Amino acid sequence: MAFELTDSNFKQEVLEKKGIALVDFWAEWCGPCKMIGPVVEELSKEYDGKALIAKVDVDENAELTQRYGVRNIPTILILKDGEVVDKHVGFATKEALAQKIEAQLQTA
Repeated sequence: MAFELTDSNFKQEVLEKKGIALVDFWAEWCGPCKMIGPVVEELSKEYDGKALIAKVDVDENAELTQRYGVRNIPTILILKDGEVVDKHVGFATKEALAQKIEAQLQTA
């Protein structure tokens, strides 16, 4: 299951750790977010131990949403060693997101 990130644990779980993180900014009321949710869950199983796959509820975590300039959802950020290295707005296939993760793992 994808890890739930919040304003309070984001720094510790993402910014202060080395490695790759895929962060899905979503909301319960967002149709495309509901479509990408199962994709994110599948990725969390496939990349367990290799990359952090996590979700941020934009309605409950306004600080993170604002800090990363999230205006449309779903927004997917790929971070490497705490730095944003890729961004995708809108629905994406599992294959497309896996390619983004793999590209960062190969340069790790």
